[in-house]
Amino acid sequence: RPAAAARVLATRRTNTIGLVLSRIGGDYFAPLLRGIEAATAAAGMNLLISSGSPRSGASVAEHSTDGLLGFADSLDDDEIRRLWRREHPLVLLHRTPPDDLPIPCVTVENKAGARQLVDHLVEVHRASRIAFLRGPAGHEDSNWRELGYRESLLAHELEPDPALMGDGNFSASVAEQQVASWLAEGREMDAIFAGDDAAAVGALQAIGAAGLDGRIAVVGFDDVPMAQHFSPRLTTVSAPTEQVGREAVRALLGLLRQQDGTTPLLLLPTRLIVRQSCGCPVAD
Repeated sequence: RPAAAARVLATRRTNTIGLVLSRIGGDYFAPLLRGIEAATAAAGMNLLISSGSPRSGASVAEHSTDGLLGFADSLDDDEIRRLWRREHPLVLLHRTPPDDLPIPCVTVENKAGARQLVDHLVEVHRASRIAFLRGPAGHEDSNWRELGYRESLLAHELEPDPALMGDGNFSASVAEQQVASWLAEGREMDAIFAGDDAAAVGALQAIGAAGLDGRIAVVGFDDVPMAQHFSPRLTTVSAPTEQVGREAVRALLGLLRQQDGTTPLLLLPTRLIVRQSCGCPVAD
């Protein structure tokens, strides 16, 4: 009976897909991993998850897989170019490739979702001083969400205020510190758009600690599974995170099978989920 290692040497195929992450943790990753795992298993393939620095994570996964999924900032531009030169099949999640390399990318409608969210704050709740908590520097999701935030304000003839734009870093603790600092400095705001749901939780904690519960609206992005169980329940944008994982695997399988018709950029739709944290009286 032939050994698995001998078959790999003979065919140069591992029957394994690699997923490269800069870190593993947080409510966001559970549905993403669920989608990737389900699609990989349905194709009869194995999944190898590697985390760490861009170079070390890619190096480990590259030599043990037939193709790679690279999440957001887990691969830097140099690593992406190197993998492209080596013709190692690659699909990116939540980031576009450098230099217009024809590498497939799967992401969500960040800008449209953010604009719809801020439109709701302005049009329904008459908010005019809306703070924004950015995600990590260089993170494309955060950049597109900020653009949607700015576009909505300008469409309503509201000027974005640099004093109400700070770092949330997709982190509850970072966002809590930023909002606490704003409140201690007496900055006036009637709403906060947090770059993701984790940052929204941090904003709510800072508002509660300041005794301002219910006086400042807070909204997030992603609609993680716990969003509807926060207090107050979180108004947010639902992103099809599990579907992102499935579609990324499907695109990578297309590359491995050398199928035509792989979409260079797959942009999945988002939708507004209205709950109580924005000031609305009803939940979804």
